[in-house]
Amino acid sequence: MKNDSLAYKVYVELRKKILSNQLVAGMRLKEDYWANNLNVNRMAVREALTRLLGEKLIVFGKKGGYFVKSLTPEDVKEIREVREILELGALRLVFQKNSKNDLKKLEEICDDFTNMFKREYFEGACEADVRFHETLIDLSGNDKLKEIYYVSNIPLFHQKLGKSQVHMKDYELTDKEHRQIVTSLQDGDLAKAEETLIKHLLRGEMTALDLSF
Repeated sequence: MKNDSLAYKVYVELRKKILSNQLVAGMRLKEDYWANNLNVNRMAVREALTRLLGEKLIVFGKKGGYFVKSLTPEDVKEIREVREILELGALRLVFQKNSKNDLKKLEEICDDFTNMFKREYFEGACEADVRFHETLIDLSGNDKLKEIYYVSNIPLFHQKLGKSQVHMKDYELTDKEHRQIVTSLQDGDLAKAEETLIKHLLRGEMTALDLSF
């Protein structure tokens, strides 16, 4: 496998973990650790980190090293706003398509999320959460919308890894809201689906602010 392919492998894995909040704000990303963890050379890790740095998902520390970028309250607000704009647009396009197969895909992701958080596999639950929203965008069928969403590197800012009562309540509410969105689309109730998505994103913003700042 060529080094650029290895670098892309590392990039995809780290990007996924950052966006799903498995690598939390302020965490240092060490080249040797990820080289060993992903069975690649350090050059591949360095190239991946440079790409993530360019995409502003990580920052370079004052004394050296790469760290996952921390979110300010303004960052969280702007993330929620852009997600609302893009995901509501995708929701309307999915509704217009009215494809049972598309809704089935979303329903299956909901099942994955439920199973994972109930088994306390929180990393997997967070990845399923990200996948739900990325799939909603993908099912819109609009390539420009998908491109904008991807390059925006929109993180999952409300889900927290852990099994405390607060965290478990967040997972339960996320599960309920995802399923309500799908059910509303299945019932032909776009207004309810939109209302639930907006509520879901606003709750994410408030939870992130409460738990992080």
